[in-house]
Amino acid sequence: MCMTCGCETTHTHGREHPHEHGHSHGYTHAGRRSRRLSLEQDILAENNRHAAANRAAWRALGVFALNLVSSPGSGKTSVLVRTIEALRGEVPLAVIEGDQQTDNDAQRIHAAGVPAIQINTGKGCHLDAHTVGHAAQDLALSAGGLLLIENVGNLVCPAAFDLGEAHKVAVLSVTEGEDKPVKYPDMFAAADVLLLNKIDLLPYVDFDVARALAYAHRVNPGIRVFQTSARSGEGLSAWFDWLRDGIDSAQSAVPQPPQSKETATAHG
Repeated sequence: MCMTCGCETTHTHGREHPHEHGHSHGYTHAGRRSRRLSLEQDILAENNRHAAANRAAWRALGVFALNLVSSPGSGKTSVLVRTIEALRGEVPLAVIEGDQQTDNDAQRIHAAGVPAIQINTGKGCHLDAHTVGHAAQDLALSAGGLLLIENVGNLVCPAAFDLGEAHKVAVLSVTEGEDKPVKYPDMFAAADVLLLNKIDLLPYVDFDVARALAYAHRVNPGIRVFQTSARSGEGLSAWFDWLRDGIDSAQSAVPQPPQSKETATAHG
């Protein structure tokens, strides 16, 4: 978490002002441990309040929001581009991109024809609910749409920070070690979905798929797995179908306004 990893959380997105969140970074020196734990609890409690507000706002709009998390280089952005190409025209789409620097990924999303906002975290290693909420407001999300949030490449801190998403989606590529789920169990335990990506490279790398999935299910027995290749398209159709089901569920769960007595009588 931020208290022990040394990150700073001054975020900027688009042309907006930086959001200062006052993260304090304690050490494990004697006498400071309890203060650090207290600060961690305060930070997460504040983040969770913003996440709850995001979730309520997106639920009221029928927006299906996903938080994509992974190590750098897993292929998250490529998966997003393929997803946009498949679903563009079916539902409203919007993307929030998180990186320490540059707007390269947001430019790729814009080129695919979808609204996107880049959040640059500077030295920060994760997105937080407050900043994401502001970015979502700037995007002016359409009702019944899909919001894809690409988190900073990091398998540690993003696990602890709820953004208000319906699901965390962990992306693991076959160019990484198959033991990532047990090395970073908090992340894979927090995720509802695992995309095992770049499977087109399996003939060329030393990666044991069965072992990787066994490790993932060890830390999270209920995790849903899709084996995909953003390059070849293999396995993506099942991922797209899962997204469509989630979008339909979000749309059908939109709270309906209570009927007035006059309306109820007229229909009675």
